[in-house]
Amino acid sequence: MKVAVAFDHRGVKLRERLLEELAALGHEAVDLGTDSAAERVDYPDKARELGDSILAGAAERGVLVCGSGVGASIAACKLPGIRAAICHDSYSAHQGVEHDDMNVLCLGSEIVGAELAAELVRAFLQARFGGGERYLRRLEKVEAMERLMHSD
Repeated sequence: MKVAVAFDHRGVKLRERLLEELAALGHEAVDLGTDSAAERVDYPDKARELGDSILAGAAERGVLVCGSGVGASIAACKLPGIRAAICHDSYSAHQGVEHDDMNVLCLGSEIVGAELAAELVRAFLQARFGGGERYLRRLEKVEAMERLMHSD
């Protein structure tokens, strides 16, 4: 699977471990940077880049890392078709895909360590959307909300 990854200047501390994990799992990383904490990088810019990559079909899913994960998830969810969530436990990382068709995992580099981050990425990428009737009904409601927001 092609997985877009993006980090702001605080999220970059998880970068190497997450890229290693993607390679170990046999996934292709679409690396959107940043690769250094030396210069401030705004998480909304990274969220936009990552979301655009998924929406354009260059990646199937994404992993977006900032300091807490909160800003990244807020910004990513502003893009129609992007279903991002902050997950700092394995259950949420896989259940978000299975029930909610989550396509972007947001992590906080100040909240989780490198090994837990790798575990969360594994759970996220191994999960598949269940497609059950109740999950599809809920997803359709979310998509209707997006259409309403962007119909102006």
